[in-house]
Amino acid sequence: MNIFIDNETDMVLPDYYGFIVTDAIEGALDYLDCKYECEVSVTFTDNHGIQEINQSERGIDSPTDVLSFPMLDFDSPNDLSYVESYPQDYFNPETGELLLGDIVISYEKVISQSQEYGHSDKRELAFLVIHSMLHLFGYDHMEEIERLEMERIQEDILNKKGYTRDYE
Repeated sequence: MNIFIDNETDMVLPDYYGFIVTDAIEGALDYLDCKYECEVSVTFTDNHGIQEINQSERGIDSPTDVLSFPMLDFDSPNDLSYVESYPQDYFNPETGELLLGDIVISYEKVISQSQEYGHSDKRELAFLVIHSMLHLFGYDHMEEIERLEMERIQEDILNKKGYTRDYE
């Protein structure tokens, strides 16, 4: 598995961020029973940077905590039955890894939301990565039933990985 982490902020990220990103991605892949080696790109930016991306990609002129840019198409969440029929579209030709997509995280939102919700930045980061991974697998939260399913899966993965609200 290749996880590419890029820091586009002016701040130095804590050393443990790389571990948490990798751990959360692996936890999501295990939970979703993904049989492929995968490639994911994770970029940290600040509120201004994510606001610019949010405006250009979604037409929303405000900062958000995380954005997901899936490389796969889904008729239903986590249905990868079609990818092997189109290897040129979905797999990195050099590594053979399934190209899942890109995750963009506002470092400032990780910090502010962890304080707002009363848990550690580690737990908040794990939550945002898992949330985004579910989007890369076709999950969404636009409809109530989708939201409830996505929240259930997020909590299951967070709990299995030990990222509970009291996690330091």
